[in-house]
Amino acid sequence: MLDTVLTILERLVAFDTVSDRSNLPLQDWVQARLEAEGVTVIRVPNAAGDKATLFATIGPATDGGIVLSGHTDVVPVAGQVWTSDPFTLRVEGGRAYGRGAVDMKGFAAIVLALVPEMKTAGLRRPIHIMLSYDEETTCLGVVDTIARMGVDLPRPGIVIVGEPTELQVADAHKGASCFFTEIRGHEAHSSKPHLGASAILGAVEFINELERAAAELRAAGDASGRFDPPHATLHVGKINGGNARNIVPDLCTIDWEIRGLPDTDVAAVVRRIARHAEEVVVPKMSIHGHPSSVTTTMMVDVPGLAPMAGSPAETLALRLAGKNATITVPFATESGHFRREGIPTVVCGPGSIDQAHRPDEYIDLAQLERGVTFIRGIIEEARR
Repeated sequence: MLDTVLTILERLVAFDTVSDRSNLPLQDWVQARLEAEGVTVIRVPNAAGDKATLFATIGPATDGGIVLSGHTDVVPVAGQVWTSDPFTLRVEGGRAYGRGAVDMKGFAAIVLALVPEMKTAGLRRPIHIMLSYDEETTCLGVVDTIARMGVDLPRPGIVIVGEPTELQVADAHKGASCFFTEIRGHEAHSSKPHLGASAILGAVEFINELERAAAELRAAGDASGRFDPPHATLHVGKINGGNARNIVPDLCTIDWEIRGLPDTDVAAVVRRIARHAEEVVVPKMSIHGHPSSVTTTMMVDVPGLAPMAGSPAETLALRLAGKNATITVPFATESGHFRREGIPTVVCGPGSIDQAHRPDEYIDLAQLERGVTFIRGIIEEARR
């Protein structure tokens, strides 16, 4: 079985599915493979039609099944120094190297390799395979498909998101909300700053408020005691503004984010910051009568994964993984979107996140073998 997994993984890695590119060639290949096995496949395209999520069902087309969910997109390799071609799988020293090998084409390869066993198992509950797009950028590639669950797609009873956790069972992670703020002022000669409105000075006032909000999030802490750091965070990652030292700048942009706990009211934080911009930042910039503005756009909104203690997903994954307790992971996943809709969801997949997003990304072959055992346990559960 490991040879089969590696053969499939080699093919999946060969598709350059960096998030700014189409994933359709990969999905074409997966769909053809599944349909050759007699599996029903549904595609849910994005608005542009250049990407799609694939949803396949093995077993009865009924509610209450088990979704095995993964993403097809990968992070860029530009600027990284690899020992070998990142899109050619290299197996060496008990590891399989390649972009996406661990995050998370390895999981997809295991699931696809076991489809023949799913087909002959006499499943009483369906197993659904869901492969999405844009997880690495927005985590929105699953949203349209989830919206159809219980409408024209079966509503599952359990979702296993196969992100790399070394097959530990994660039931919690923070969310990630990313924002782009554009501050508009008025240009003038620097010798007469009163004839202008400095967008950079407006940005300073805006960022001061962001830091005050960050301090409040730190003070609120983490009642669950499960997250590191033990509070929600607010971070400014990028500032860009000004054309020259002797020009009062008319534009400054800020990229910032909130990594909220599952119960953090991110919307309330954003409203507070927007109110400060309207009541303080804009009036200060406009003191000399020049028009100014502050506009903030949410670019990404990935919900956190809230624990659902004793859920069917948790109980099943813990038993199959041979674990006694769940963990919290520091990275965001698509799982929060399933959980937001009330579907019991955990994160559990082969390999370590420590090897993702880096040059010479790899997954241990032993982890692939353990992943096969885990998915075979899912098959056994679905046939009971």
